[in-house]
Amino acid sequence: MSPAKTVIVRYNRVNRVNHWITAICFVLLVLSGLSMFHPLLFFLSGLFGGGQWARAVHPWIGVVLLVSYLGLIVQFWRENLVHKDDVEWMKQMRFVVANDEAHVPPVGRNNAGQKFVFWSMTLLIPVLFFSGLLIWEVYFGEATSIPVQRVAVLIHSLAAVAAILVWVVHVYAAIWVRNSVRAMTQGYVTPGWAWRHHRKWLEEIASGHDKATLRKRP
Repeated sequence: MSPAKTVIVRYNRVNRVNHWITAICFVLLVLSGLSMFHPLLFFLSGLFGGGQWARAVHPWIGVVLLVSYLGLIVQFWRENLVHKDDVEWMKQMRFVVANDEAHVPPVGRNNAGQKFVFWSMTLLIPVLFFSGLLIWEVYFGEATSIPVQRVAVLIHSLAAVAAILVWVVHVYAAIWVRNSVRAMTQGYVTPGWAWRHHRKWLEEIASGHDKATLRKRP
């Protein structure tokens, strides 16, 4: 039997459940939203039981998304604060894209790309929520004028496109950086992964400045 290996817990169970609730809500919102965006995409409403159901559940899923993302903000805002190291990391983006991390400055728990995704969604999700309220006919239709609703629809659509693009970047990066998805499914990363992708974070763990949990994996 091989000896147990020490791994680093990157995300605890609360982190992961919160993340996947947010992710599922976002995907459902994209599908239901696209079904109402253009007639060619109306077939997507069949996933929700038809057009009326897609229209009915879309805003309520948005409410759940907002609450869920607020949970992520509470848990992760500190480690997503921007530092000078992030600027240096961005300057070496060509090496990041080329997967040549030997020439990339070491970063902490999150790199500048991850912080960009976090703060972009922190901006876009409230914009989507509040613009969505203005066009939620059942509850707010009579309280908003047609011109206001038209502007809200435009803002909502543009914010949705931006959020989808950010989400695509997030998913692509998670798949591209090997074993990143495992951190959000099983919760842990290896010291080797941390050394390659988040060296300063590993050094903070070793020095006791980061309270990340270490555990044994068979």
